[in-house]
Amino acid sequence: MSPFEFTTVLISIILGLGITTILTGVAGRIKHFHQTIRYAPDKIMRTKFCLFLLLPITLQFTYAQDSKSNEVDESQLIYFGIGITGSKEDVTVPTKSGIVLVGGSTDVDEAILWMIDRAKGGDFVIIRASGSTGYNDYIKELGDLNSVETLMIDSREKAMSAEVGKRIREAEAIFIAGGDQANYVNFWTDSEVSSALDYLIHKKKIPIGGTSAGCAILSELVFDSKKGTVTSTEALANPYDTLVSLSKSFIHLPYLTNTLADQHYSQRERHGRHITFLARMMHDRSLSEIKGIGVDEQTAVCIDENGNAKIFGKNKAYFIISNGKTPEKCEANTPLVWDVNDSALKVFIYAASAKGTEAFNIKSWPKTPTQFWHVESGVLKERDD
Repeated sequence: MSPFEFTTVLISIILGLGITTILTGVAGRIKHFHQTIRYAPDKIMRTKFCLFLLLPITLQFTYAQDSKSNEVDESQLIYFGIGITGSKEDVTVPTKSGIVLVGGSTDVDEAILWMIDRAKGGDFVIIRASGSTGYNDYIKELGDLNSVETLMIDSREKAMSAEVGKRIREAEAIFIAGGDQANYVNFWTDSEVSSALDYLIHKKKIPIGGTSAGCAILSELVFDSKKGTVTSTEALANPYDTLVSLSKSFIHLPYLTNTLADQHYSQRERHGRHITFLARMMHDRSLSEIKGIGVDEQTAVCIDENGNAKIFGKNKAYFIISNGKTPEKCEANTPLVWDVNDSALKVFIYAASAKGTEAFNIKSWPKTPTQFWHVESGVLKERDD
């Protein structure tokens, strides 16, 4: 018997003895109570007194039930699993790769179903650095999967664990929950987590997705939020504000090179800061071309193994590509200027739908945009084509 099982049995015995003692005491108290106040006119008081005596039993029973519902299998503790729905036995099935960028807020069922279809009945693993197991039942109920499990990898030490890497490699789908992308960058870069994700992407070829902060780290270029978040107004006014912390992701997905994703896009008015991130990356890294994908809340961009993009959900997705020219002025303590004859950036905007709106193939962007965007003295301007 393991130490965990021994402890569980011991607690059960103690609880059983405690309840027996309480029941015996309650019976005696009730008998005495009836003998002493049987002529009392207030029957309500008698009922209240009896309920008061029964309260310890209720509390102990509730504690026992809560303890049972929160149990985690001892084997899960090795790789920091905090809950699993479905089978604990690993399965290996053929999968189909894909990328899912979710803009945050309410999850998009159709996008999760898109991933489940590609997981082919395998194990769906959620990785995060905060939160709980809320995805487990939700995803398991959506489709046919062997299991859905959540791993809590909230430290550098956990991210370096070989057992964590092993468990992630067993997944047929990976979803990175929301939270704080700074934690993901700080904890998971150059670790067993990043190594396992590379294996899943390039060798096993499974679907991988993320929402909010989990979406932010999927693109090659990342606003890593190491200094905190930044607004569009702040970023446009000073592209080198200390809050504008940018880096290269530890995740290497096809079709997202030289690309930076941003989320909660329209709802938090992030268009301006996103363009500033792109300007910085193009300027600092001497890139000839930079791309961005902005995703609204309750919206998901799904990119299949061939690069075809489809938009699920309720709002919009924005695909942005530079027009080949670097910003005219991208300096510290100076408002951004990226004009290029009012045509610095081409923007392709797609409204999402439940059945999925066909966008385009990421390998070959369209020529005619929905809009052109440019920046004049720290102010983002948009014009229709």
